[in-house]
Amino acid sequence: MRGMTAQTIAPTSSTGHLSSARIAAFAGHHAEHCQIEVVAETGSTNADLLARVAQRSLSAATLLAAETQTAGRGRAGRTWLTAPAAALTFSLAWPFAAPLHALVGLPLAVGVTIAETLADFGVAVQLKWPNDVLQGGRKLAGILIETATAPDRQVWAVIGIGINLSIPEPLQEQIGQRAASLPAPAAQDRDLLLASLLSALVQNMRQFESHGLSTFVERWNRLHAFAGQQVLILDQGKVLHEGRALGIDQIGRLMLQPDGGASPLAIMAGDISLRAKEG
Repeated sequence: MRGMTAQTIAPTSSTGHLSSARIAAFAGHHAEHCQIEVVAETGSTNADLLARVAQRSLSAATLLAAETQTAGRGRAGRTWLTAPAAALTFSLAWPFAAPLHALVGLPLAVGVTIAETLADFGVAVQLKWPNDVLQGGRKLAGILIETATAPDRQVWAVIGIGINLSIPEPLQEQIGQRAASLPAPAAQDRDLLLASLLSALVQNMRQFESHGLSTFVERWNRLHAFAGQQVLILDQGKVLHEGRALGIDQIGRLMLQPDGGASPLAIMAGDISLRAKEG
């Protein structure tokens, strides 16, 4: 695995409980300065860590994983539907030595991190701007990043990630046609998968802090699910633009070539969604 230390550690299964000790052991030196916590159930790991930022109770980067999230959230306040042990849901609170505006494009860097890590497990995925991970055109994982400045002026990013491990029957009718789940081999050991993601996130957050989005742009564009395709840009269901998706620029905007030969448009994220144009 990329950046992982070779370990001989007792095996577990995807149905076993997450273990902070095993995650730390698998992650090796990448976890040395990161607190790792596992809880059986919570509303939202993002909300929990944001509250701790406000209370100044975080002293270092902190990974919080939950066996079950009852109030998981996606972008623009959307609900993240899952079931116990059916998803890997966690958040990483990361302190940045940079102003808030320097974190523009961070969701794209996190998307690259997830995709490259899953590739190490033999799972090929693509990225949908601005914050979804797709497999076969269906959503496999989502990213929600929220930022906060603590009372001591420390800037924090709370990086929430949810990855579908399976889609239980009760959810099939609701999301089955729109969602994908990890192949069984990749989901077999959740501790190993989470440790691999943590190791990659630690490395890439340091890289992002030093160089910004620039080192991720080409990597993101290689994983672009809609590269060269006709797409619609929607805001609350209303079509704002349509054209050919070109990729992202150096600050993470989606570049769109409108029909008719006009100059490319730079689309900012906001509460905007992208959809392939049918027909």
